[in-house]
Amino acid sequence: MKSPGNSKYVKKLNRMTIVNIIKENELISRQQIAELTGLTPPAITGIIRELIDTGFVKEVGLGESQGGRRPVSLQFNSEAGYVIGIEITSQEITVALADLKNMPTSIERMKVAMKDPNAAVKELIHIINQIIFHEEHKSKKFLGIAIAFPGMLQGQEGTVKRAVNLGKEWKGFPLKSILENQFAMPVFIETNSKVAALGEKWFGGGTSCENLIYINMGEGISAGIIMGECIVQGSQGYAGQIGHTVMIEQGALCNCGNRGCLETICGIPAILRKVNTELPFITGEDALKKYLGSGKEIGINDILEVALREESYAREVLRQASRYVALATSHMINLYNPDAVFIGGKLAMVAEFFREEFREVIASHTFSEVEDATAIVISKLGADSGVIGACALALKKILKTPNTEIFDEIVDDREQKYKG
Repeated sequence: MKSPGNSKYVKKLNRMTIVNIIKENELISRQQIAELTGLTPPAITGIIRELIDTGFVKEVGLGESQGGRRPVSLQFNSEAGYVIGIEITSQEITVALADLKNMPTSIERMKVAMKDPNAAVKELIHIINQIIFHEEHKSKKFLGIAIAFPGMLQGQEGTVKRAVNLGKEWKGFPLKSILENQFAMPVFIETNSKVAALGEKWFGGGTSCENLIYINMGEGISAGIIMGECIVQGSQGYAGQIGHTVMIEQGALCNCGNRGCLETICGIPAILRKVNTELPFITGEDALKKYLGSGKEIGINDILEVALREESYAREVLRQASRYVALATSHMINLYNPDAVFIGGKLAMVAEFFREEFREVIASHTFSEVEDATAIVISKLGADSGVIGACALALKKILKTPNTEIFDEIVDDREQKYKG
């Protein structure tokens, strides 16, 4: 571990501090940075020169005079680098690009079967290469890749401990090291709900929240928790496994090995099993019945589409699931007392239909003092929350971490070119 007393570490810390001050201010002068940081003018001059040379900061004219010469204004250059965000689910890979400041763009989804990790990662590498070497992106400098992953990970190693919704073959798979060796840039991997919470904090409705919980309603059900603006990890990094809270003793068998977990009631695979099993026995007319006898198994998009109809069987199935999620959410609110709870993920597309009932369930199972102070918000990031959060994770690691090597590498590259 680098010592805070180490001069190189201190320089990195000062550099990251200055980068973020400039990023968070539209225009700022060297003198203003000195006042905010307490650093000496020579120290600031050296760091600013380095940041200008590497393209992360640019001079954009003169500010207002305070009695002497007009100061040169500095501005953060968000296009100095880019990150790639990726979300993985059992049948799909979603990718997005982000510059160093703005909301991710160019979000695309690709069908990829993820059961076999070797085949899946080969396809993932192909997808990333297509992005990096696309004609439109050839001039861009990519600084990192971040992945929202549906499973338990071993700390900073990025090795998969368990991924119950992907399959047993993923156990012990060294995803981070494989990708870093392939692309020679840092790769950051975190569970999907945690990065979704970070995405909500950076780009969504949680920018003013110091403490928030993000409930991911998708293939699995999980929670990302931010307290004091830090992601809650737990001693082994496994915090937030709300989907494996037992809701029905001796209930359906879960992929994790327990019975009656929340995911066996509310996860997308559980909802699909319920619908495909029950629909043939539902009396009366229902829009979903058009799929019966067609040879096509009903998918979650079919259910979400039909659920737009108020009296549909699909809406009732999702309403029942939402009540269980609300009950589990009430436990989280009692435990963590957040400013807000954000409901997101693929199933959140219809969460607005159940907002009032969701709130009623929470209110009946939560301390009134806590419940009154907690906002319940349907995430506007929608089904893109995971991939947007992955971009936020990469940006946080690159722009907020003092011991990152990315700036050093760019400085070294510049110096080598200069010497050449």
